[in-house]
Amino acid sequence: MSADRRFMRRVLRLAGRGSGCVSPNPLVGAVLVKDGVVVAEGWHHTLGGDHAEIDALKKAGDAARGADLYVNLEPCCHFGRTPPCTRALIAAGIRRVVVAHIDPNPLVAGQGVAALRAAGVEVEVGVLEAEARDLNAAFLTWITTGRPYVILKMAMTLDGRTADREGYSRWVSSDTSRREVHRMRARADAVMVGAGTALRDDPLLLPVLVRPRRRPIRVVVDGAAALSPTSRLATTTSQSPVLIAATDAADEAQVTALRGLGVEVVRLPAIDGRVDPEALLAELGRRQVGCVLVEGGPTLAASLLTRGLVDRIVLFVAPRLLGDPAALPLVGDLGIRDLPNAQPWAVQSLRRCGPDVRIDLVPPRP
Repeated sequence: MSADRRFMRRVLRLAGRGSGCVSPNPLVGAVLVKDGVVVAEGWHHTLGGDHAEIDALKKAGDAARGADLYVNLEPCCHFGRTPPCTRALIAAGIRRVVVAHIDPNPLVAGQGVAALRAAGVEVEVGVLEAEARDLNAAFLTWITTGRPYVILKMAMTLDGRTADREGYSRWVSSDTSRREVHRMRARADAVMVGAGTALRDDPLLLPVLVRPRRRPIRVVVDGAAALSPTSRLATTTSQSPVLIAATDAADEAQVTALRGLGVEVVRLPAIDGRVDPEALLAELGRRQVGCVLVEGGPTLAASLLTRGLVDRIVLFVAPRLLGDPAALPLVGDLGIRDLPNAQPWAVQSLRRCGPDVRIDLVPPRP
């Protein structure tokens, strides 16, 4: 069992190499072992490319016969962008398959394991399952709910302010923290901001401080479609798509002007005059957006938090005090008026990020 865990840890490291390249597919690694010795390794490199198991089999050649396969997700058994991995594993003569967890995709959902066992392949499930599920939290959310995994990124001063009273926020956090955020953008399928942030900050929302493998879709939640046609977002659609989530209240002339610049404007249902966040996430999910990074502002954050639509909070705390009660708060009104009803969050990790502190929080497990 200790060897199984050791090889599965290697699988998880390999799987992470596909980050930012394979969504909405899962991150998957594979290790082929014979007589305790690794004979080949693989991972899912690109969307539509070979799955991790096939990558490892091709590298192993005839050495795969009689080997054990370690893989973090149940091998697929259906035709999708690629043929079934189970058929290739059986044909290659794999002796044993060790899987971290079952694939919840309805097209797989235990059928891959069943096919292997029916062919006489020994299968074990559950090695480092929790770690494997954490690695693919975005895929698991998308495949089971139809909406993307939502990461809410915020930066604040020690007294919980994200900008001064004029809305000026450059820069609350350090250069190190901003580079970290750009790495997060490079791994996300979409980066989202609210209308206030788009109008006030005129952001580009691209991972320009790092070398991305691909560029995310940029989403502005803007019920009135008020984004300026001269904004950096509207004038850079050739670099990466821009999508405006608007409502029926948006002015048609403004919508036409934005569309003429290559901005996609989608009209969605409204709640209290604002874009329904659940409808927006469902729309992004249909577009195969598996992970969205939300960068503000407080109104959009509150809209998502009050509906339980945030899967992770990444908070950068700068060692600075503003001390102005009129400065912008971390989030808008959540409708909570007493401490016993405050939203609970669990600290998953905490580390230094230059002079700042990065805190990753997730909803507490039942």
